[in-house]
Amino acid sequence: MRMDASVKSMQSGSANTAGPFLRIRALAKRFGAFTALKDIDLDVAKGEFVCFLGPSGCGKTTLLRAIAGLDPQDEGLIEIAGRDVSNLPPAARDFGIVFQSYALFPNLTVAANVGYGLVNRRAGRAAMDARVKELLALVGLPEQGTKYPGQLSGGQQQRVALARALATSPGLLLLDEPLSALDARVRVRLREEIKQLQRRLGVTTIMVTHDQEEALAMADRIVVMREGVIEQVGTPSEIYRKPATAFVADFVGTMTFLDAQVSGPDRLRFGTIELACNSINGFAHGAAVRIGLRPEEIRVRNIDAATPNRIDARVSLLDFLGAFCRARLEPEAAPGVAILADFSANLMRDLSVVEGQTLTIALPPESLRVFAKS
Repeated sequence: MRMDASVKSMQSGSANTAGPFLRIRALAKRFGAFTALKDIDLDVAKGEFVCFLGPSGCGKTTLLRAIAGLDPQDEGLIEIAGRDVSNLPPAARDFGIVFQSYALFPNLTVAANVGYGLVNRRAGRAAMDARVKELLALVGLPEQGTKYPGQLSGGQQQRVALARALATSPGLLLLDEPLSALDARVRVRLREEIKQLQRRLGVTTIMVTHDQEEALAMADRIVVMREGVIEQVGTPSEIYRKPATAFVADFVGTMTFLDAQVSGPDRLRFGTIELACNSINGFAHGAAVRIGLRPEEIRVRNIDAATPNRIDARVSLLDFLGAFCRARLEPEAAPGVAILADFSANLMRDLSVVEGQTLTIALPPESLRVFAKS
């Protein structure tokens, strides 16, 4: 699948008018007959935090390893800070890397692990000790230098791995699913610490993750990948609110999809229901489409006869999710179809919502996203 010039321009557009810190053009990577990456174009600005997001096997780790030179590309250009590194070995690419597995030396102390990359730089002992001390303080482990990795928790070990990656003051920091091996509470705390540290240091950072919440919380921009290609690049808000494809809409967040047909200018027919919609550009009259709608966008309050896209729906299921309930709604005019809606605790209380109840809901025209049906 090749993308037209306008889409590729949107994806590779740099946020830095002085030129991107990382520049990738027409990159491809094959493993035998399998093509893992296809025609990748991407720009990353200096100081940006970018997440590669996608399902297992989409190519995000392969792209990270190609940037690092660990799995060199078969075709294409990679520039870091204006320097062509396409054919350079990893040691000549000026990056630090943190792996999911920590990859610490178990027989070396924490301080020795952090300072390992400085040994080859032939830094003086005093300078090296001072740098290690500075880095351990930076990652919140000032008293742990004499311990061994096995004496630390998973979160502490990942902090050590991060300090080691930063030891040589690299221009580019690469994080390969660094939080996936940690439990949920530690993962949330450490992602906040990593983002704060990245902002403080201003180091250009690329992180691979399959966790959409992680990407939305940490990234300045997200690169959504699928089957070796880039589906969309954008800020977390753009990716969530304006997904470019049905895949992005479905992968990032929760989305209800409804089969519909274009019935006129700014009009859709869903079952026997006529819907107003603000974004049908590019679809001809009669075209079969899919409507996408987020659960939190379903309206239940302040609906009257003038409210567009009013429909009656039965509450067939309620799932309690703490701060809100997720409801499965079945429109009376479209049997067999289900719409997901998120109801706050206040709304549940005020309207006394229960399973089996019929509610009048509204599907806001501005919230309906229209995708090609394929």
